[in-house]
Amino acid sequence: MTLPLLTMLSSEVHRGFKWPVSVEREIAAPAQDTWKAISCPGNLESGHPFCANNPVEVWPGSNSRDEVHYLNGLVFERRFRSWNEGAGYDLEIGRSNGRQSWVAWRVTSVDNASSSLRITVYPHVLQSLPTVLRWLAHVLWLRPLLTRYLDSVVRGFEWYIIYGQTVPKNAFGKHPWFSSRTSVPS
Repeated sequence: MTLPLLTMLSSEVHRGFKWPVSVEREIAAPAQDTWKAISCPGNLESGHPFCANNPVEVWPGSNSRDEVHYLNGLVFERRFRSWNEGAGYDLEIGRSNGRQSWVAWRVTSVDNASSSLRITVYPHVLQSLPTVLRWLAHVLWLRPLLTRYLDSVVRGFEWYIIYGQTVPKNAFGKHPWFSSRTSVPS
């Protein structure tokens, strides 16, 4: 499957989601190294600063399934919907039998020695609110906290890729949704 087709498919699936949140970071490593880090089974245990455990049920490919056990004890399921070897994947994430957010991970080559990792989340939370309330909550609460979270995750993978070591827990600061037992959007 080509990347434009992957992008079209993901656009169709998350058409109902409004206001995605995206973070992108250039990493001083070739694209194949970045892809290897995000596509190996259990990868979140190495690069995700808020992940305590990442058990894998099925891997790899578009039918992959795993779980994210966050530091605060929260468990989310990830169900992969598309997989483009070397370039990215799309997945749904959320509580078991709960509402799901759509997430797109993309790796692009910048040059022979660097690449870019971008994570975009189409969050399910707030989607049922009236537009004005949803926009205010998105701008004042969801987007800032989700951006901070995604920045930590992307930086965590950069750490793992550059140093070859598991990123320390809460390496870039604690997060109110995933570091300790606090309210998490449902």
